[in-house]
Amino acid sequence: MNPRIIVAITGASGAIYGAVLVAELLQRPIEVHLIISDYGHKVMAHELGISGPILPFLQSEFGLVPHEFSVLKEYLPDNLFAPPASGSFRHSGMVIAPCSMKTLAAIAAGLADNLIVRSADVCLKEKRPLILLPRETPLSTIHLENMLKVARAGAVLHPPVPAFYHRPESVRDIVNATVGRVLDHLGISHHLAAEWNGT
Repeated sequence: MNPRIIVAITGASGAIYGAVLVAELLQRPIEVHLIISDYGHKVMAHELGISGPILPFLQSEFGLVPHEFSVLKEYLPDNLFAPPASGSFRHSGMVIAPCSMKTLAAIAAGLADNLIVRSADVCLKEKRPLILLPRETPLSTIHLENMLKVARAGAVLHPPVPAFYHRPESVRDIVNATVGRVLDHLGISHHLAAEWNGT
């Protein structure tokens, strides 16, 4: 069975992180289980110009050539009967990129009222990797307390804060570096950003 990764895109700015992550995963023999919130779709339309299915966009705009054994399955956010809602659905981890403060708060409170939050809740209870890319600034004490709650529960907080030691030349370089670090956490090799060698 191919590795399975759940990717969620919520209504925070930074839809490109989720889009690039999906494109990278689909270049490998991986099952991508994608959930996009209603506001996630709106942000994607505003920031990336995606008005229809994501796969044709990734192929035309990012030059994606999916691996012959890759699979993309997309679910509506209100479908709590979808496989990722169950602990019996085995997978290798979930990434929410970007993660809105609303979604973060719902995860922290255990308010599993949609498929994104329920899937994240399942990751925490089943001790599976859950990586969140929270996108907000400045951070209030409520945001910080919610981050602390989910971190204590086992999630990895990975704010998409740009690094410059690799000397990025474009927005895509900055995005690639963050997505590369996410892939590192999932144990997936990549060539998005070079490993630091001390020079």
